[in-house]
Amino acid sequence: MNNIPQIKIGIVAVSRDCFPESLSVNRRKALVNAYAKKYDKADIYECPVCIVESEIHMLQALEDLKKNGCNALCVYLGNFGPEISETMLAQKFDGPVMFCAAAEENIGVLSSDRGDAYCGMLNASYNLKLRNVKAYIPEYPVGDAEYCADLIHEFVPVARALAGLQDLKIISFGPRPLNFLACNAPIKQLYNIGVEIEENSELDLFESFNKHAGDKRIPEVVADMEKELGKGNKKPEILAKLAQYELTLLDWVEGHKGSKKYVAIAGKCWPAFQTQFGFVPCYVNSRLTGKGIPVSCEVDIYGCLSEYIGTCISGESVTLLDINNTVPQDMYNASIKGKHDYKFTDTFMGFHCGNTCSTRLCNPTMKYQKIMARSLPVEVTNGTLEGDIAPGDITFYRLQSTADNHLYAYVAEGEVLPVATQSFGSIGVFAIKEMGRFYRHVLIEGGFPHHGAVAFGHFGKQLFEVFKYLGVEKLGYNQPASVPYPTENPFKN
Repeated sequence: MNNIPQIKIGIVAVSRDCFPESLSVNRRKALVNAYAKKYDKADIYECPVCIVESEIHMLQALEDLKKNGCNALCVYLGNFGPEISETMLAQKFDGPVMFCAAAEENIGVLSSDRGDAYCGMLNASYNLKLRNVKAYIPEYPVGDAEYCADLIHEFVPVARALAGLQDLKIISFGPRPLNFLACNAPIKQLYNIGVEIEENSELDLFESFNKHAGDKRIPEVVADMEKELGKGNKKPEILAKLAQYELTLLDWVEGHKGSKKYVAIAGKCWPAFQTQFGFVPCYVNSRLTGKGIPVSCEVDIYGCLSEYIGTCISGESVTLLDINNTVPQDMYNASIKGKHDYKFTDTFMGFHCGNTCSTRLCNPTMKYQKIMARSLPVEVTNGTLEGDIAPGDITFYRLQSTADNHLYAYVAEGEVLPVATQSFGSIGVFAIKEMGRFYRHVLIEGGFPHHGAVAFGHFGKQLFEVFKYLGVEKLGYNQPASVPYPTENPFKN
């Protein structure tokens, strides 16, 4: 995917001047060797210029990191560490930062070459807070070379998301549809986390679309669509228009990135879109999302922001779905009860009209938008990509600004069950442990909208860390039955 950053983590070892510098040098070398044995060495850069003991060393390290293209930083305490210069390094580095520290290797080091980095991490964390500097500190940040190599590898997707947000522009088209206040949120929090936004009228988009009529690239895009759809190509008459629209969006992205490197789109899809453009944009949205350019439905700005974070973390396509409807009791009894370890209230159906990438669907098929066709001619509602979402692990999550400009988020891991939905759209039967309580005490209590982002795999750990780093005030998750929510009635039973 070309719309997410490639991460190169600079590893800088630090040393308190009253401790042996050789401890930090040798432990850094062991750490880099351990990483190279287990993972892609291209992820990291060993900063050899100096061991940071002073502010001058810190400046030298910063220059070396910049010269060697590092966009993330690991401050490695090979011994106790210099609390001032190491936290100044984190403060001045332009990118995501993590801290980890070396454990003592064996009994032999205790007599004269003890590093005390276990202690130094406490001072580092205190000084980070003094300077209001954000840093990723793993759950247990102290270990041997192999362990710390694993910690750095776990930081890669977190750093990718954070670096991506620093260089992200969201492009939106049109105000949210009428009666869609749920997706209307202040944009101030976008600026707070470093994201730029360009808001456009759908009239601007329509003008650009019309200028792409007869574009020489349309046949090539149509051929690619035909190849992707295969037997699911049930609306071939609409492909040329969809290809024209796809080229319009891609050209807009290239022409409007400005100072940013990466883009996500919050698109308009109703009520006037279908009658003016002559189709619905769902399939094109799914294709761009598959290319790493998330496109949210219904001008959901924080929805596409959430999708982009998931794309960076997983390195693969994501989707945006309505937390839509209950599973019918007879479907639960016939296909879930006794076959899967979920209560009825753990299940729900996630749905959207047809925006999910074809690689995530069983038997993807081009169809018309059934809900819109209730009040419009069918021919202007063509363009959805329908199919049951493929079974497998998922993470449901969202980053959201509240109406009064607070930043909230939630994360919940679960799965799509191998149960036929017997419905329409891009849809799946989802199961999340304790979903009923999560639905009431996180989603409803937190005022979250009905759109949730879906990453295909379990990425709760990484998402949780990204949201913490961003300073989310409330971060909800599906708590086990033994842990009550603050708003949960203790007398309910």
